[in-house]
Amino acid sequence: MLKRRTFVLASGMAAALGTRRGLAQPARTLRMTYLYAADSQFGAAATAMAEEVAKRTGGRIRIEQFPDAALGGDANMMKNVQLGSIDVAIISASYLPAALPEADVFQMPFLFRDISQARAAMDGAPGQEILKRLSTKNLVALAWAENGMRHISNSKRPIVTPEDMRGLKFRLPPSDVIVLAFKTLGADTGVLPLPKLYGALQTGEFDGQENPIATMLVHNLQKVQKYVTLTGHVYSPAVIVLSPDAYDDLSVEEKSIFADAARLGVQAHRR
Repeated sequence: MLKRRTFVLASGMAAALGTRRGLAQPARTLRMTYLYAADSQFGAAATAMAEEVAKRTGGRIRIEQFPDAALGGDANMMKNVQLGSIDVAIISASYLPAALPEADVFQMPFLFRDISQARAAMDGAPGQEILKRLSTKNLVALAWAENGMRHISNSKRPIVTPEDMRGLKFRLPPSDVIVLAFKTLGADTGVLPLPKLYGALQTGEFDGQENPIATMLVHNLQKVQKYVTLTGHVYSPAVIVLSPDAYDDLSVEEKSIFADAARLGVQAHRR
C-alpha cells in the first residue's frame, strides 16, 4: 500500500510539473509590422525571420506579419514598439534620431562610396555601436536592414548640377542632416510622413522628394514625378527591432534564436 501511495503521489507531482512547464512556455504569436508590401525587401526579411523562429521553436513562437504600414507609419511603429503594443518592426533609420540623435550620422550625404561599403560599416563596429545605444532607448535592436541608396525626383525639371536644386521644394524625412544638406543646396524643404507623400506631390505641395528607387515604386511616385536624378546621396539603413516586453518574455535560448533569425532576415532582405 505504501508503494502504491508513493507511486500515485509521484505520478501526481510529475503531472503537475508537466502542466506548469506547459504554462511556462505556451504557444504565442508576436505581431510584426513594416512599411512596405509583403513581396518587398522588407517582406523578404520578415518572412525569413518568421520561418526561422517557427522552425527553431517547434512552432511555439509564431510571427504574424502586418505589411503595408497596417499598424501605422515608421514614427508610430517605433513608439508602439517602445510601448510594447507592437512586438517586432522594421523601421527606417530616418526616424531613429527621435530616440537616439547620434543615429543620424548614417544619413550624412556621400558618407559611403557605395552600398557594399555601407553594409560593411553597418555590420562592423560603427553600426554595432549604434545598435547597442538603441537598446538603451526602450528598443531591442536586433540587426540592420536597409532601404537602399536614396535618389532625388521632382516634377519640374532635370537636376544635373547642384544649382538646379534652387527654388524647388522637397519633402524630406525627419533627419536634421538631410534637411541641412538640401537647404545648403538652396532647396526649400518640408518634413512629412511617407504615407502622405503621394498626395502632397499630386497637389503640388512639394515639387520633389528623395527616397530609394524601391520606395518610389512601392508608393507609385512615378505617376506624380517626371524626373529622377540618380544621386545616391545617402545610404538609408533600416533596423529590425523587438519590444522590450516581448524580449523579456523570451528564454535565453529564444533570445539567441531571435538574434540569429534577424541576421537571416537581413541576408534575405539584401538578396
